[in-house]
Amino acid sequence: MSGHSKWKTNKGKKGIADAKKGATYTKIIKELTVIARDGGGNPDTNPRLRAVMQKAKEANMPSDNVKMAIKRGTGELPGVVYEAVMYEAYGPGGVAILADSLTDNKNRTTAELRNIMSKKGGNMAGAGSVSWMFTQKGYITVTKDKVKEDELMNIVLDAGAEDMKHDENVYEIFTAVQDLEKVKQALQDKGIKWEDAELTMIPSSTIKVTGNEARQLLKLIEALEEHDDVQQVYANFDIPDEIMNEVAAEE
Repeated sequence: MSGHSKWKTNKGKKGIADAKKGATYTKIIKELTVIARDGGGNPDTNPRLRAVMQKAKEANMPSDNVKMAIKRGTGELPGVVYEAVMYEAYGPGGVAILADSLTDNKNRTTAELRNIMSKKGGNMAGAGSVSWMFTQKGYITVTKDKVKEDELMNIVLDAGAEDMKHDENVYEIFTAVQDLEKVKQALQDKGIKWEDAELTMIPSSTIKVTGNEARQLLKLIEALEEHDDVQQVYANFDIPDEIMNEVAAEE
């Protein structure tokens, strides 16, 4: 499993405390509002909205919260106007970082993220200096105890997946953006449960980082992820499992 994906998985297994659950809800509400504004409030004709509604369901968000967020996006209810901003940066070890954000005050968010960077060993980068290293893909993980490799490969490739990799515990499935829902549906039809299924940014190459530099990098990414306006953080690091486990356990 790729470095950043494994980091997110390790953190996710620890469960969500009440405070963090509230922050998760806030981020999903923002995402629902913006996607409904851009593509309409009908999940049947807006696949991005459908995917985020599924995310809300998995986070146990009350359905009324979901409906109100969508209505704010479509204009049926008054609400805050959010702007999508992709911040680009370099972290310790020269690791490329993207921070996908939704904000109602770009100047405030920029200043706050710049402050996090300066305190945690990162540097903001100009537009385009980092993003060229990443490609948006659909990404699904399935644990190896759910299905045999040959069977899974046949199912996902027939459904339109581009590639499948694996490590000792997990299969990783990669799709074009427009094919993610189709591959998820094919897995669901076969009764195969996935661990994660999302649109993500996949780096073209990774950078090995170890020791204190690796710990500093993970602390930086964690601080960015916890900012209210940051929806997702993507990075191209390759850090040993034992360091990721140690840092995740320190929370």
